[in-house]
Amino acid sequence: MFRFGTPNTPSALRVMMLGCGELGKEVTIALQRLGVEVIGVDRYAGAPGMQVAHRAYVINMTDGAALKELVLREKPHLVVPEIEAIATDMLVEIEREKLAEVIPTARATQLTMNREGIRRLAAETLGLPTSPYCFADSLKEMQAAIDAIGYPCFIKPVMSSSGKGQSMVRKPDEVQAAWEYAAAGGRVNQGRVIVEGMIDFDYEITQLTVRATGTSGQIETFFCDPIGHVQVNGDYVESWQPMPMSDTAIKRSRQIAKAVTDNLGGRGIFGVELFIKGDDVWFSEVSPRPHDTGLVTLSTQRQSEFELHARAILGLPVDTRCREPGASAVIYGELEEIGIAFEGVVEALQVPASDLRLFGKPESFTRRRMGVALANGKDTTEARTRAKECAGRVRPVSGH
Repeated sequence: MFRFGTPNTPSALRVMMLGCGELGKEVTIALQRLGVEVIGVDRYAGAPGMQVAHRAYVINMTDGAALKELVLREKPHLVVPEIEAIATDMLVEIEREKLAEVIPTARATQLTMNREGIRRLAAETLGLPTSPYCFADSLKEMQAAIDAIGYPCFIKPVMSSSGKGQSMVRKPDEVQAAWEYAAAGGRVNQGRVIVEGMIDFDYEITQLTVRATGTSGQIETFFCDPIGHVQVNGDYVESWQPMPMSDTAIKRSRQIAKAVTDNLGGRGIFGVELFIKGDDVWFSEVSPRPHDTGLVTLSTQRQSEFELHARAILGLPVDTRCREPGASAVIYGELEEIGIAFEGVVEALQVPASDLRLFGKPESFTRRRMGVALANGKDTTEARTRAKECAGRVRPVSGH
């Protein structure tokens, strides 16, 4: 499919990463191990992925004209979005004009950037089970939606990421604050929200689903073992793999994941989020890229989600096998400061079967994810204990 050349020469296979956070950094490293030239793009200088890319640019990726100008200048073979806040209409144009191939497809990035698009696709087009929902453009409409769905419920901007702007509303006097928080947290379209009813579920999982070239030479669907995770305010704080599930629940999860990803098309990894209660499964969301909860695969799988994504988009064979149980735990910045330091790294890595990734983000915020601890164990319970112990020993301190 692709000819693998030499970076920084005319023979190079060029990939443009739109978004250079910790996930983009790992994808960049996986691509570079296969001799791919990577151009990093983000909204701020010094992002983790920029630190390892061959070249890097700072632009507002929601500015379609700026995005197209950069594609015309760099002439990448593949454009790989790593975040939601991108001018997806321009990605459609770039794909239509054959300036580059958009991963997995421009339509997939457009649909999944907007909670409305993907929810309507899953529930209304594909007929998959989801939580009850309504969309609202004003505080008045939102109150009417809440009255119809009932308390408690969740309010989310239609366009946001990593839990930004999300809140649970338990009673009427919390509605106003939830509306204002959602408007502030929306990345692009401020003022439109989804009101979601609460599902009585036992746990939630990420079903990593890979669309890659199989032995048949055609695109086939491959599944990783399910990932369990804990989220606080919509943001992941720990994850583990494999998540114990009934055979029926696993089968239903994969049927739902395949239905959604078949419709979105293209190549690459998808993080499909699902709610589980017994054997019942509900679709929640999907990301057409590596998923933050999938950081655990750096310690569990033969090929991490980042290596799987790199191989899938390049048309190479993939191996989704899990080697051993593992877990991840987030390390937060805890400080509001530029250029922080970390103490306790030696002590952290004394935890058995542990590892660390410190992302190198130039600026720390109290609840910004600055690193992740990884650990293995005889089972996920032991791995989770070790990962949290490892993370807890790392202490962010002032770099001054």
